[in-house]
Amino acid sequence: MTDTLTVSVLGTGIMGAATARNLLRAGHTVRAWNRTRAKADPLAADGAHVAGTPADAVESADVVLTMLYDGPVTLETMRAAAPALPRGAVWAQCTTSGIEDVAGMAAFARDHGLCFYDSPVLGTRKPAEDGQLTVLAAGPAEGRDAVTPVFDAVGARIVWTGEDGAEASATRLKLVANSWVLAATAAAGETLALARVLDVRPDDFFALIAGGPLDMGYLHAKARLTLDGRLSPAQFAVRTAAKDAGLIVRAGERHGARRLERAAAQGHGDEDMAAAYHASFDDGPTSAT
Repeated sequence: MTDTLTVSVLGTGIMGAATARNLLRAGHTVRAWNRTRAKADPLAADGAHVAGTPADAVESADVVLTMLYDGPVTLETMRAAAPALPRGAVWAQCTTSGIEDVAGMAAFARDHGLCFYDSPVLGTRKPAEDGQLTVLAAGPAEGRDAVTPVFDAVGARIVWTGEDGAEASATRLKLVANSWVLAATAAAGETLALARVLDVRPDDFFALIAGGPLDMGYLHAKARLTLDGRLSPAQFAVRTAAKDAGLIVRAGERHGARRLERAAAQGHGDEDMAAAYHASFDDGPTSAT
């Protein structure tokens, strides 16, 4: 297989459209599909073949890349594509999904002779448009030469997390990363809201923490979007963030996550509030290792 590939991009929303354009810029042939065709049609001007059905989109594909809303939608779309899926093709599953959904997708891939990669991406609209995403990927080592040119076209960095996509090691890491992103974004919003009701100038708060351990670039980026009224077009839409938050909560519940009250009940009440970490475990471990 050469480095110039035929790539089927299923899902051309904020992230998928940017992905398709970067693949085209890298010289790959792109066949694109979206449930709402109007979101895919502009890609024709960039050189993509816009397909009317998932099956049409995956015809003759070397790599099928899914960038859809969630795991169930992804599996539904791949089932619709199944009659035309070339056996031996690579499937790069880039949607942020539930851990349990990844196992179902991996089983589908096995049944249809596909080489499956659990490969969610980390980044928002601007990094996607610039080809600067981080690709978190798990899948067989022997197939990586086929999928790496695709990941190189859309990302600045590939983080390999394992050799078995069915184990969802990449998705697990993505959920942990998104947990931090959502918590930091929510904290920024809460802080700005409190400053407003207390009649505190946000710039006074930023000056207070400037250069210290509480300061961080992400806070300033999200705060400026809010304060400057630049919330559209979305970098990471509220609807998508809410979906990801649900996935994180379900993953945490399944693995025993709890919070401050549990930490206090375990005997950590007089420790630093970072001891809330221990509340995620029934036995209240004494270290993070």
